[in-house]
Amino acid sequence: MKHLLTLFLLTQLTWPALSQTAQDRRAILQLLKRQTEDWNTGRVDKFMNGYWPSDSLTFVGKAGITYGYQATLANYRKRYPDRESMGTLKFDILQLDFLSSDVAYVIGRFHLTRPKIGDADGHFTLLWRKINKRWVIISDHSS
Repeated sequence: MKHLLTLFLLTQLTWPALSQTAQDRRAILQLLKRQTEDWNTGRVDKFMNGYWPSDSLTFVGKAGITYGYQATLANYRKRYPDRESMGTLKFDILQLDFLSSDVAYVIGRFHLTRPKIGDADGHFTLLWRKINKRWVIISDHSS
């Protein structure tokens, strides 16, 4: 009986944490889905809503490190000036883990289908943070 009571108490204590993680997982995956939709309709400004609107945002790519939301947005606009260059985006999420209740990371693969100028693909690691009850990307390493 004592073991059953202990098991019951542990279940009651851990269940909220597990459901929170499932809820957070869905929130992050939904944001990535929304980013894909925004990209595929040519709305780079909306795509950036998944990122932390801060000067502390970091983006690591082939050209090096970019610091800040506005600089990252400017780089996206420069590198993808029109729908043809943006192509059609597809994400494959390979891993989504939570380091704590407010920090997560995602490893994935991206593919841009661009018939006229050639496809592009690579991998990414996104570090997410829950800030003011909202998940945002605080660091993006794409290559």
